[in-house]
Amino acid sequence: MLELKHLSYAVQEGGSSLGILNDISLTVGDGKLVVFTGPNGGGKTTLAKSIMGLVTPTAGQILWNGKDITGLGITERAKLGISYGFQQPPRFKGLTVRDLLTLASGNERLSKDRCCQYLTRVGLCANDYLDREVDASLSGGEVKRIEIASILARQGRLMIFDEPEAGIDLWSFARLTETFEQLHAAGGATMIIISHQERIISLADEVIVVGEGRLRHRGAPEEILPQILSDTLGGCPVLTKEANAL
Repeated sequence: MLELKHLSYAVQEGGSSLGILNDISLTVGDGKLVVFTGPNGGGKTTLAKSIMGLVTPTAGQILWNGKDITGLGITERAKLGISYGFQQPPRFKGLTVRDLLTLASGNERLSKDRCCQYLTRVGLCANDYLDREVDASLSGGEVKRIEIASILARQGRLMIFDEPEAGIDLWSFARLTETFEQLHAAGGATMIIISHQERIISLADEVIVVGEGRLRHRGAPEEILPQILSDTLGGCPVLTKEANAL
């Protein structure tokens, strides 16, 4: 179980403190699929990066399965089963796709068939990609899918995906949503997905709207999604409501 207790993050700007995250408290149960959504710049990615250890909060606590991990680094958190998919994944010249999947899995004898399964689940053909380097020769969408495949290979207990739909074609997006559905149905991992896509939001057990560094609203997709979709004038009605019983 993931617990965030009064989490805050502020930066210094022009001699004053600017709050990016403001007193966020949240619990995500084991095996749940939770979607963070809300306007750009609202704090969603900073919140996710805080959980992974990419950002150090200025106040509050992060607990994973009862263990306080607030002071742990990225490597220590990864060893505890936490993984993160970047909105813009890094590239690794000289490292093949097969190398990356093998490293992610922790299994030096990872079979070609297993690699193929991971790549197929994100809409890629293993024969076309296994021996290619994860470098500038790949498109942004290809690198994105390969990174997601590496997270699947990692088989972590908490998987965090930052806008996994970014740069992915419609066919691959359909395969990706199927993968999320399958992972969730298997119940082996807790997933946090940052997304604005209706299809992904509809998969969630709970949708959390983040705005101005706060949890503005939360609830089931059928409660929140219609409010978001009805926003045609530029102002999200969900964000005008403070969260009840956060």
